[in-house]
Amino acid sequence: MHINSLISDFARLTPPQKIALKKLGISTVYDLLYHFPARYGDTSETRNISSLGKGDTAVIFGKITKLKTSKGFKSHIAMADAWVEDESGKIHCVWFNQPYLAKMTPEDALVRIEGKISERKTTQELYFSNPKIEVVNKLPIGVGDSLFGDDGKAHTLYPVYPESRGITSNWIYHKIIDIFRNGLLDVLVDPIPKDILDKYSLPTLKTALIWIHTPMKQEDAAAARKRFAFEEVFFIQLEKQIARKEYEKNPAFEIEPDEKSLQEFIKRFPFQATDAQQKSINTITEDFQKGYAMSRLLEGDVGSGKTAVAASTAYTVVTTTPKGRKYGHLQVAYMCPTEILATQHFESFIQYFSYLGIQVGLITGSGCRKFPSKLNPKGWTDISRTQLLKWVENGEIPILIGTHALIQKAVKFKNLAYVIIDEQHRFGLKQRASLVQKDAEGQARAPHLLSMTATPIPRTLALTIYGDLDLTLLDQMPHGRKPIITDIVAPEQREATYEKIRTELAAGRQAYVICPRINEPDPDKEAAINAKSVKEESKRLKEKVFPHHEIGILHSKMKPAEKDKVMLDFKAGKIHILCATSVVEVGVNVPNATVIIIEGAERFGLAQLHQLRGRVIRSNHQAYCYVFADTKSDKTFERLTALKTAKNGFELAEYDLKFRGSGGLSEGKQWGVSDIAMEALQNLKMVEAARTEAKNLVETDITLSDYPDIKKRLKHRSTEALHWE
Repeated sequence: MHINSLISDFARLTPPQKIALKKLGISTVYDLLYHFPARYGDTSETRNISSLGKGDTAVIFGKITKLKTSKGFKSHIAMADAWVEDESGKIHCVWFNQPYLAKMTPEDALVRIEGKISERKTTQELYFSNPKIEVVNKLPIGVGDSLFGDDGKAHTLYPVYPESRGITSNWIYHKIIDIFRNGLLDVLVDPIPKDILDKYSLPTLKTALIWIHTPMKQEDAAAARKRFAFEEVFFIQLEKQIARKEYEKNPAFEIEPDEKSLQEFIKRFPFQATDAQQKSINTITEDFQKGYAMSRLLEGDVGSGKTAVAASTAYTVVTTTPKGRKYGHLQVAYMCPTEILATQHFESFIQYFSYLGIQVGLITGSGCRKFPSKLNPKGWTDISRTQLLKWVENGEIPILIGTHALIQKAVKFKNLAYVIIDEQHRFGLKQRASLVQKDAEGQARAPHLLSMTATPIPRTLALTIYGDLDLTLLDQMPHGRKPIITDIVAPEQREATYEKIRTELAAGRQAYVICPRINEPDPDKEAAINAKSVKEESKRLKEKVFPHHEIGILHSKMKPAEKDKVMLDFKAGKIHILCATSVVEVGVNVPNATVIIIEGAERFGLAQLHQLRGRVIRSNHQAYCYVFADTKSDKTFERLTALKTAKNGFELAEYDLKFRGSGGLSEGKQWGVSDIAMEALQNLKMVEAARTEAKNLVETDITLSDYPDIKKRLKHRSTEALHWE
């Protein structure tokens, strides 16, 4: 057996077990060893057999005898059974579908049994049904010493693993014990250098694996989890730092801003730039002058003015002439996740740059546009894709805005100096590599990269998943922007709230209604989530609440063209109320929409609720958010109340991490981070330490030639095909 051996090589697996292991993501010994317990049960309070009663969940220690395998009389289910005896009596144990236990457990062994007590209907005999079993060398002090005469110690903690139908926590535990007994731990090489382990008082790999799967005490389990959390964050950081260094190997355009003209450009905004915007612009323009490609994340609340920062820094780029030439422009590419957002930014950039006569292009799956039009210098015109690509390639169009169509092979720039990615979490390493293009002189150059997000995430998560990016926060809202009035609405207040909304609609404003579901739940399914659906709620609102207003619907299963039409109609004021799922979370700018209702708010994370609420903070009109929660839980109401008290999205994200746990952060899987690493995100010092150590290693040796074990682990991770962004 070795670390990459398949489970099927040393364990006989039934078809259901194979399916279950696949669901759990377990195929090798490595996968099983890194399938950590979700929690631990404590068996320090043990029971005597004579004190057990029907329905009890109990732990006993004793001697096991009369082990045998058999089949059910009617069901023909394979089973194992045995008797366990302590000084007070004995009890029958039955394991269904686990006959192997009778072969694995030695006769007369000392064991720990944990499970639920059942009773046979015919004889009223008590028995353990499918209990967890562990062979122990010694019994806990005071347990069975009169019968067995042993005063040693045994584990009082037992691991509880994430399961799937067909694979029990008990099965996982026994297979891990088999691996331990095989001696594999003695030959495992620790991928983390000893000096780093010593520096942060972390256990070795062998010790950590023993402590996490078979801890003697909670402190051991906690130390092991800390080590594995550090390990994962450390390797994520290594991947990020290597990617950054590789990207920076290519020279970038050095861009020196004309400070006076830049400030004149900023003064033309229809609002006064905030200190946070000004600071962000300065930071980015300083990065432009360093000689290597900038890699930066701009994180700011919805409505905090990220687009204005993008436009200002783009101005610095497109007003710079390539070195060694007397004319021409450096170029900017601005990538958006949807066509409707790309079109919105195209229109915004026309407003920003029209007075300069700078050409702006738009490329999406639906078609291409160019500003200005020859026939109308103040407007745009539709043009062919071929013509647009030709003008981009020869440098005539300095600013190109679009969707993923921007990074297709057919799109070639003459002097691409700056790339802006808007709300693009899935923009990974391959996409970044595709940005490196040859300039007019044939030299490969890496454009400066600015990634922007309105998703409020804790600093620790940002440092981890965006480990290769420098972090800049926009933590101020534009001047004159009124805070959203947020109300948590109880069921009896619903009608009074609708009346307030009618007043807003009568004043010419518009509203969003957000529902957790698209369709009504299937009444025949017991586990169906009972929550309001877009389709039924829109009908109810039209019939009973807002009969005189036009109501539209929007959800993820609609075709892109249908979604765009609905959003454009809403923006144009043809639709007064938009009933939608959270698909509007990253959506179009509708300044006239000043009200949002969120149904079933308890089903959303705080960060997501905050983003949804941000849809109505697009103007200086007073905005309102009404949070409808179908719960009586005090804890849920306390969490939702944080929406009213938190100053910004970053504060809310930290609140979610602290009180709702790492699972509340859109689930770790969205970010490609395991549960144990998500736990680490509550420890900023650990994340910063892992980041520092990874940076130091890569700074001294990007090839990691002195660290073959680290290289091996990185190679193993790269085969798992995870997106870290």
